[in-house]
Amino acid sequence: MKNEPAVAFEGVHKTFGRVRAVDGVDLGIRRGETVALLGRNGAGKSTTIGLLLGLDEPDSGRVRLFGEAPARAVRAGRVGAMLQEGRPVPRVTVRELVAFVARTYPAPLPVAEALELAGVTQLAGRRVDRLSGGQIQRVRFAVALAGSPGLIVLDEPTAALDVEARHAFWDSMRGYARRGNTVLFSTHYLEEADAHADRIVVIDSGRVVADGTSEQLKRAAGGNLVSFDLAGRSSEGLTLLPGVTSVEIRGDRARLRTEDSDATVLALAARDMVRGLEVAPVSLDDAFLTLTLARPTLENAR
Repeated sequence: MKNEPAVAFEGVHKTFGRVRAVDGVDLGIRRGETVALLGRNGAGKSTTIGLLLGLDEPDSGRVRLFGEAPARAVRAGRVGAMLQEGRPVPRVTVRELVAFVARTYPAPLPVAEALELAGVTQLAGRRVDRLSGGQIQRVRFAVALAGSPGLIVLDEPTAALDVEARHAFWDSMRGYARRGNTVLFSTHYLEEADAHADRIVVIDSGRVVADGTSEQLKRAAGGNLVSFDLAGRSSEGLTLLPGVTSVEIRGDRARLRTEDSDATVLALAARDMVRGLEVAPVSLDDAFLTLTLARPTLENAR
């Protein structure tokens, strides 16, 4: 099964009452990829992750990890997960916790190696319940690595961490990924997806609405952003300029999304409206909003 993808969703559906949480998801992740899973609250990310880890069963369709059923792959230590829930275990050291978890797998990673990969070697003798939030997150990462998984799933791994702790965590994650392992992570920090993912999958209303590299998603959102100072002048007529698809006014500054930035800039120059002019590509934030803004979330559907 060496040629099997790390993750395969085939026509997967999952409903809860009248809410269709996952609506026909087809998704494949190749071995060695680092993939970001993005979506608004209520879009279906958590249900997708639960199905992937075998925490729930699909109503129809199939989920496979390395060609196996999720529960079997998890038991074999082929999949590690770092979820948002969970309190620190009291009165045990970091080394004791990782060693305990490692003993539950058939072919675990050596404890010292898991601690080093997660960047917590210096914390090995410390009690888990006396660590800071950022340190505990890295310990959770070490626990997720204990089974020597080929795939690791990270659900909002840097939520509530400060900037320094976030950088330290991603340094550890990159060390794991450089070994040829597969990473799937969800995040609300779009800059993390932009910086660390080979590929980004956007889920909305239970469906995959975009799948590609960060640059591909930005191009799919359309065009560039042209911004300039109004300098007290009216914004009337800006939507009629060549190439312009939307206009946003923030204070005394106009922000135009355009499919033809050259034509838009020439038209602005003809109006003598080029003070503070900037032309930039669409950001991942803009692309994400374009892909999801017009769709109802599952929470709203309830």
